[in-house]
Amino acid sequence: MNTSFPLRTLFLLLLLIGSACENKQTNTEHVAKESSQNLEDSIKSDKKSNDKKILFFGDSITAGYQLEEEDAFTFLIQQDIDSLGLDYTVVNAGVSGETSSGGLNRIDWVLKQPVDIFCLELGANDALRGLDPAETAKNLNGIINRVRATYPDVEIILLGMMAPPNMGIQFSENFNKIYPELATKHQCAIVPFLLEGVAGIAELNLQDGIHPNKKGHEVLKNNIWAVLKDYL
Repeated sequence: MNTSFPLRTLFLLLLLIGSACENKQTNTEHVAKESSQNLEDSIKSDKKSNDKKILFFGDSITAGYQLEEEDAFTFLIQQDIDSLGLDYTVVNAGVSGETSSGGLNRIDWVLKQPVDIFCLELGANDALRGLDPAETAKNLNGIINRVRATYPDVEIILLGMMAPPNMGIQFSENFNKIYPELATKHQCAIVPFLLEGVAGIAELNLQDGIHPNKKGHEVLKNNIWAVLKDYL
């Protein structure tokens, strides 16, 4: 992971400035039901209903904030899969503004549909709000446990994030170790820093300086594909 300190600082300060554009007061039950319904509709509408399912569970990055569906990394991954003739369907279960706590509250709704590969992208909003890293780790651990309890043979891939350095050295150290420690504990794969090569680069983000744009999502797709391809 070679992201420089100044680059991370710029990116995460922009996140702190612009984080208000995401809804932080989402009604958890409503979001859970909506996410589950969208997931169910996505699977039912797909002609290849017998395909294995790759579920991306996350926040606005996964949701493809302000992008057309075909510009988000989940759609790009589906294109790569289809080009290889593989029988997998990618399902986007991202909700803007989601925290690890919100994810834990809605995971049971999402797991009503079958999952073969589960990609977990949560925690960035926790860091931005300065939430205790121990609680973030506990919530993410709880999500993984529920996924494994429901689908014992599922493959899990963690899409890692990094803490704002302006939160202090101790906070950053505690937060940044969450993902590798969970990967080791649960013996699952990890993308160390999902936004590697995108964070802080203006031409790869929307005008808000926060969310990846179309080109940025192409980089995210490559970051994920480097790990995901070995599980297909």
